[in-house]
Amino acid sequence: MQKITMFTMDSCPYCKQAHKWMKEVFEAYPQYAEIPLTIIDEAKHPEIAEKYDYYYVPTYYIGSEKVHEGAASYDIIRDVFEKAYKAEESI
Repeated sequence: MQKITMFTMDSCPYCKQAHKWMKEVFEAYPQYAEIPLTIIDEAKHPEIAEKYDYYYVPTYYIGSEKVHEGAASYDIIRDVFEKAYKAEESI
């Protein structure tokens, strides 16, 4: 499995929905909760956010690959975690 980095903002309604769906994904697929997950609020940590190439939140990276940007759905989030779970660790 590979780590997931999520960029978010407290004021973003799509991010709030993504967090709700992530909780539902973890309930349905408990193994996905084992994936290392770093959540970065771009407003609180702009020095980190500026190192990544994205415009909209929520944005998900698996390792260094951007896999989703912008409004998400339950299925999209499940797919992100499934891809990270099945991915080989990069060296």
